Amino acid sequence: MSEERYGDFVLVRRHGDGGHVAELALDRPKAMNAVSSEMARSVGAACAALGADASVRVVVLTSTHERAFCVGADLKERNSFSDADLLRQRPVTRGAYTGVLDLPVPTIAAVHGFALGGGFELALSCDLIVADSTAVVGLPEVSVGVIPGGGGTQLLPRRVGAARAAELIFTARRVEAVEARELGLVDQLVEAGRDREEALSVAGRIAGNSPVGLRAAKRALRLGHGLDLRAGLEVEDAAWRAVAFSGDRAEGVAAFNEKRKPEWPGE
Repeated sequence: MSEERYGDFVLVRRHGDGGHVAELALDRPKAMNAVSSEMARSVGAACAALGADASVRVVVLTSTHERAFCVGADLKERNSFSDADLLRQRPVTRGAYTGVLDLPVPTIAAVHGFALGGGFELALSCDLIVADSTAVVGLPEVSVGVIPGGGGTQLLPRRVGAARAAELIFTARRVEAVEARELGLVDQLVEAGRDREEALSVAGRIAGNSPVGLRAAKRALRLGHGLDLRAGLEVEDAAWRAVAFSGDRAEGVAAFNEKRKPEWPGE
């Protein structure tokens, strides 16, 4: 396993043969991973590097803090901001959330403890969320006079429907792990302390598949969401064509017929 730091608060670990699973760890334990300007820049930079790395097949978003995934925006930092400061910070913080959302490979959030506000939005920006039994999630922004600004008003309805999202955002309530699983706020619930282990296990299974296929499948899923059926099928067809004549497709078919494990060229 190799490690690389992005600033003081983000750590990227590479797992497995070839380092195809990248773990992006939020590492600001003294502030329970509250998203400061510096941390947001580091998340954005790490995502840009991982997105451009053709060897990365899956990204797992984790936390080094024992009791929190991420508690959201750094309100202590913001308390000192002028209106001009807040306006200048906006593209920086937005870059962290869009950085995760725009990763071209499958992404999994491993959530334990508090995942609130921007912390939960980071998880919502992933394709899958694995949570342990200690998880508490929510978008409490209206309780401090703002609204979700990391994609929450758009990502949450896509997960749980418009009415349920409205209830959760308007009440600003926190949702504990079991209810979060029942409502579809998280996808998989595991025992306390096993969220990272399970997320990395799922990532390992995903990473065994075609890197070209994974990127194309994610592109089709994301771009086709919300379109009418005919338009969605056109998105899928374009993604299929990008894969059908690739080296990965040829290798996959050959490996199947030869009853061996594929050696993906990734092109």
